[in-house]
Amino acid sequence: MRKSGQRRMPLQMADWDADAYHRLSEPQLAWGLDVLARLELRGDETAVDVGCGTGRLTAQLRDRLPRGRVIAVDSSEAMLDQARVYLRGERGTRLKPRTTTLVRADAAALPFSRALDLIFSTATFHWVHDHDRLFSSLSGALRPGGRLVAQCGGGPNLQRLLERADTLMHSRDFAPYFAGWRAPWNFADGDTTRRRLEAAGFAGVVTALYPSPVSFESAETYRAFLKTVCVRHHVARLPPELQAAFTTQLSAEAVRDDPPLTLDYWRLDMTASVPFLQTRSSA
Repeated sequence: MRKSGQRRMPLQMADWDADAYHRLSEPQLAWGLDVLARLELRGDETAVDVGCGTGRLTAQLRDRLPRGRVIAVDSSEAMLDQARVYLRGERGTRLKPRTTTLVRADAAALPFSRALDLIFSTATFHWVHDHDRLFSSLSGALRPGGRLVAQCGGGPNLQRLLERADTLMHSRDFAPYFAGWRAPWNFADGDTTRRRLEAAGFAGVVTALYPSPVSFESAETYRAFLKTVCVRHHVARLPPELQAAFTTQLSAEAVRDDPPLTLDYWRLDMTASVPFLQTRSSA
């Protein structure tokens, strides 16, 4: 039995607030559309959108594959539920269930073997800790000649925000709730990512890391975005009466930035392919 006055550690948030993400994820949509615009397609490929979220980019990818098939993969049941409504409801006349399949799966353990022509992914890989396992999963899912075209956070992504969050985590009011904290992201650099992709069996690997800051028009929108995306794991550890205080303090600091209310995002692009003749070691 818990002693009177003893603080109970809240459980980690089990899933995303998919409805809020669908409304707030304009930056992720814009980045993904840029990647998709650079993607050359025949139109008949079998493609997977890894980390499909609420399906907005999946819809755009499907529009580029009139004779192909899209599989939308996410580890979040809430995201898939939202994507199902979006893809088969609002856009159902353009996205038929026969050619658009939703699958719940871990990106580092995809349930496909040499079955795909293309893996497309944006704003997802940094949420996977083990990139060696991730890239091995992706390589094994692609047919010989299959391609990986992806983007995620990398390098110093959100460094200013996360340093501020770390300071708050260690302050008197919040520190009791962050015992055993482990950062939920992996922001790798381009060289490390290239080496990992090559070790997983990919060839022709190209990576690029560059800043892509995002500014918000109001402190209210900035706070909502932080709660839904950037510091959702932090907020999940706090009791309800402290959650707003955490994001409000971060927002108050961001107001004084130049430019104000700006998140210091960095994006890591990667392209690679599986060679027709595999030379991977069995070790």
